[in-house]
Amino acid sequence: MLEVAVLTLSDKGSRGEREDLSGPVVKELMRRINADVKYYEILPDEKDLIKEKLIDYSSKVDLIVTTGGTGLSPRDVTPDATLEVIEREIPGIAEAMRSEGIKNTKRAMLSRSVAGIRGNALIINLPGSPNAIKESLEAVLDVIHHAVEKIQGDTEDCAV
Repeated sequence: MLEVAVLTLSDKGSRGEREDLSGPVVKELMRRINADVKYYEILPDEKDLIKEKLIDYSSKVDLIVTTGGTGLSPRDVTPDATLEVIEREIPGIAEAMRSEGIKNTKRAMLSRSVAGIRGNALIINLPGSPNAIKESLEAVLDVIHHAVEKIQGDTEDCAV
């Protein structure tokens, strides 16, 4: 079973001024792939704090899913923080998520979400909207277990 950390990035959410609707969507989708959410936090859009949490959780779980902070506003720093801590990027995951989102709204192309590897953990950035989370995550759910297995050293052939 995959162990997961979910980080919702929201200034208002971290101050209790907005209910987090994003984290519960991620948790529900994780159940579909037999993944256990071990950690869940709502954090402000602070780059250094995001980096610190990504580094910490990457040694504790198989998968870190972030929601929020992937847009174009000055406080949207999640992808920037992620790029500073990952060791290798996996562009196909973000491409697949944006491709799926564009089917419903052209604004999906404005998402700066990234995905990558730190240590033995997969990190995936998702948008903050519950609908966008569902679309994005459903586009890649089927490959998450395989990706984590490969990251963690599985040597089986992918084509088998």
